[in-house]
Amino acid sequence: MGPQHEAGPRVAILLGTKNGERFLAEQLSSLAWQTHRNWHLEVSDDASTDATLEVLTQFQKRYPKNVTIRRGPCRGIAANFLSLVTDASIRADYYAYCDQDDVWEPNKLTQAIEWIMSRNPAVPALHCGRTRLIDGSGAEIGLSPLFKFPPGFRNALVQNIAGGNTMVFNHAARKRLLLGGVPDVALHDWWTYLVVAGYGGDLRYEPFPSVRYRRHKGNSVGPPMGVRDAPKRIGRVMNGRFRAVSEANLTALSPFMCSLPEESQYVFRRFVDARRAGPFSRPLKMIRSGVYRQTILDNVGLAAATLFGRI
Repeated sequence: MGPQHEAGPRVAILLGTKNGERFLAEQLSSLAWQTHRNWHLEVSDDASTDATLEVLTQFQKRYPKNVTIRRGPCRGIAANFLSLVTDASIRADYYAYCDQDDVWEPNKLTQAIEWIMSRNPAVPALHCGRTRLIDGSGAEIGLSPLFKFPPGFRNALVQNIAGGNTMVFNHAARKRLLLGGVPDVALHDWWTYLVVAGYGGDLRYEPFPSVRYRRHKGNSVGPPMGVRDAPKRIGRVMNGRFRAVSEANLTALSPFMCSLPEESQYVFRRFVDARRAGPFSRPLKMIRSGVYRQTILDNVGLAAATLFGRI
């Protein structure tokens, strides 16, 4: 099996790699078995020193017209992925981030595209969702949290609800990302959610997993998940790491302000004002900004961070 160009809209699969030889072949095989056939794989490799490039080259030999491999910027994972999504030479109807060590279910692209095609193509649209967790051997170990509050800009300012490995978005969303270039942010997926939500885009958090997300010791990034990991998430907020990531996001988003819808501008200003307020007025201002996270425990952590100026 393999991609066929005549079968539906074109999807650019954006794969960032670095020393991923252990699981990469399995991921590539899952791309080849997608029920949506019209895809092109764009790979950016950050100077891998293992057999990653050999694995990629073998896959490229199988599908020579459908795989492009390039040298990455070597400035971290976020820059690697954002260098792909902001490369204007890559043109498609839809775009999908892809991690090197996951496994896609066969309907992953089809499910996302069917929803996006039901939306107005002139409006940014982002499909993301839950994942099925697997270990290094591929055995299922659970599910990522099921978030129930609606996605939106007020959520995106303080939380990324889904990993980039689940994200598929349309060209209207990609055009907004092009405006920002490759900003100095920590997480490409959070940045993507923030930009699309900020522009009032259509957002879909899919509760039924279409990605098997591999959790193993070699993961370069991977957020703590579930109730048992809640203390870790709260710890990240309280130790100042969350504030640093948030500061980078806000700095990168600031040049967009004049082009965002009025409601997003209003929320942004209120959130920034709350962050800069003194300890006595900060909690009330944060409440008035309307920002929220997806679980009670996470919102407890958000409240604590607000009180101690760690937001």
